[in-house]
Amino acid sequence: MSPLHRSLNKAFPVLAVLFSVGLLPSFLPLTSGERDKGDTSLEARDCPGGRSLRDMSPNSPNPAPADPLAPAAAERPLMLATTTSVDATGLLDVLADAFKKEAGIGLKWIAVGTGAALKQARDGNADVVIVHARKLEDEFLRDGFGVNRRVIARNYFMIVGPAGDPAHAAGAASAARALERIKAAGAVFVSRGDKSGTHTRELDLWAAAGGKPEKNYLETGQGMAQTLQVAAERRGYTLTDTSTFYGLPGLAVLVPVFENSPELENIYAAIAVNPARVPSARYDEAMAFIAFLTSPRGQKLIGEFRGKAGRPLFEPMAAVSGVDLVK
Repeated sequence: MSPLHRSLNKAFPVLAVLFSVGLLPSFLPLTSGERDKGDTSLEARDCPGGRSLRDMSPNSPNPAPADPLAPAAAERPLMLATTTSVDATGLLDVLADAFKKEAGIGLKWIAVGTGAALKQARDGNADVVIVHARKLEDEFLRDGFGVNRRVIARNYFMIVGPAGDPAHAAGAASAARALERIKAAGAVFVSRGDKSGTHTRELDLWAAAGGKPEKNYLETGQGMAQTLQVAAERRGYTLTDTSTFYGLPGLAVLVPVFENSPELENIYAAIAVNPARVPSARYDEAMAFIAFLTSPRGQKLIGEFRGKAGRPLFEPMAAVSGVDLVK
């Protein structure tokens, strides 16, 4: 019995039965995992018959006509809306391939900020999400759109800036004090400005620092990789997660100036979309994916993943007792 089957048998006995008799994989004769990186439109090229997922919705003004020869709706890949860091580092490619081999379920994903990922789920464009902003996650759960939140991994946020640290942010007593020094020096600070998990944490830190700067504060409205590139070009500071920073090449002009602080812990969680609120959501397959991510096999892949960084990028967390309640 595979680790995924054991995890399912313990947590989701109905799913375990489906796997054991070979029914669940047979629903999904899919290709290997693909991604729609940054593509919030979910264009027709990703959908059967050249139609967008919105057009295929039963609530669409132009719903897809019934076709007795067309594949069943259940044959579409499992749709994941995810924060950018697990995609930009290459971790999702590894997880999608392993999940396909183990469960027979294909995975496609859209990589955006946490806020946008949760909106995709609310709009019916995702079956499961991977996110890292607890306040936004709790709102998503309270509103009934998400169920069965499970912590899967962590890394840390850190403040990076130009070599030489002209604002003297290094050595500050806290992240908020480091930001105070950056603001007082009039140094450039580059923000994602996209309601992502990183942006949400940044705003919390600025609030503790007395508010954002009135000058030299730039918002990219883009993902972490692009924001880091802008910070490098402008010789500015930014808040980033460790995995994206160490996993990207070409950032030699930026160095960590404030890091390794418990206050900057960054928790990643997977949440299934609630079919009671989003009828198109494929709950069983979403829970199979979450069971895989939290299984010994999935956690081993997460913990051993190094990408191009040559160092571990994510710390597996699913086996930590009580982690889903306290993180």
